[in-house]
Amino acid sequence: MFSALISGSEVAFFSIGPKELEDLKQDAKSKKFELISYLLDRPKELLAIILITNNFINVGIVIVSNFVTSIIFSQSFQLNSPVAYFLLQVVLITFIILLCGEVLPKVYATKNALQLAKIMAKPLKIISKTFPFSVLKTGLIKGTDFLAKSSRKRSINVSAEELEHALEITTHKIEDEEERKLLKGIVNFGNTECKQIMKARIDVVGIEKNEDFESVLNTIKSSGFSRIPVYEDSLDQIKGILYSKDFLNYVGESKEFDWFQHIRQAMFTPENKKIDDLLKDFQTEKTHIAIVVDEYGGVSGLITMEDILEEIVGEITDEFEEDDEMINKINDHTYIFEGKVPLVDFYKIFKVDPKEFEQAKGESETLAGFLIENSGKILVKNERFTFSDFTFTVEAADKKRLIRIKVQHNAKS
Repeated sequence: MFSALISGSEVAFFSIGPKELEDLKQDAKSKKFELISYLLDRPKELLAIILITNNFINVGIVIVSNFVTSIIFSQSFQLNSPVAYFLLQVVLITFIILLCGEVLPKVYATKNALQLAKIMAKPLKIISKTFPFSVLKTGLIKGTDFLAKSSRKRSINVSAEELEHALEITTHKIEDEEERKLLKGIVNFGNTECKQIMKARIDVVGIEKNEDFESVLNTIKSSGFSRIPVYEDSLDQIKGILYSKDFLNYVGESKEFDWFQHIRQAMFTPENKKIDDLLKDFQTEKTHIAIVVDEYGGVSGLITMEDILEEIVGEITDEFEEDDEMINKINDHTYIFEGKVPLVDFYKIFKVDPKEFEQAKGESETLAGFLIENSGKILVKNERFTFSDFTFTVEAADKKRLIRIKVQHNAKS
């Protein structure tokens, strides 16, 4: 009976929700609320005293049962069979403790939590202040606090690969395809570098600092960008960032208007910086754009807040953006890509494991760069290259680059 009451009280107290507590508080005739609230405000003490008391009772049951069965075996039945003694002492007593002292009271407590908590509140408080339970309770709490602090120091490092594997084996439980993509984006987020998702230098729209104001306005209108890098002589000499909104009040100014005085300071970031770290920098610096530079200080491209967020939530478009023609689907196994498409987008389209490609890509981050890196040359039109389960066919190229590539996935039978 004692074991049942203590075991049931553990479930009862920790099953009480805010609503039940509020109902108990509103009951003016009940003085149990303050006692229950007192115990729940000290969850570590409550759990410690329940566990200690329950173990004392269970040990007491074993001692008493051993004493009783030894008398029965030696005097009443004159049995000395060790097998019978074992079955009675271990199997039967364990079954009784589990059924009557653990399972049944906890099932009852889940349905009658408040009633059992009212019954056990005062006894538990008395026990918690009684020697030796009070001393053992304090020792247990301090011991668990010490272990908790030690475990926090030894933080568990889980790799992105392990998280991705965990996500793969639980995919069948995620019915929403968008939710699955979002979780995958979060898993891979901290493992993606700026170079992998940046807008390449060749596609960067910039303004030379010596251009007249009319040319600047025309560039703003034609590009449609809200933030444009400003350079001197070449794109490697970035002087700042032009914010289109800063010039709304100056639209009617003459060509000689000194627009350069209104540009803002540019933020620079290395190619290998992780995008989760860059996102923190964006938040700290309160900016949405950064210039990506290589190890020699030359400009590789630029990256925006939108580029980073798209790695988690997918493509973000608005009413001003044109349809993206960089990727065209022919069928489920064949696509035509622009050569400058990042490899990360290629992985997403075909849902492939990037490990094999990442090992072979070298310094390249685009599909065209991957083909040049692995073929050892600039492929010509209609030339084919096979890697893993994919066949790459050059649709258009010039002497310097691969412009358009058809990719066919040779699905295994």
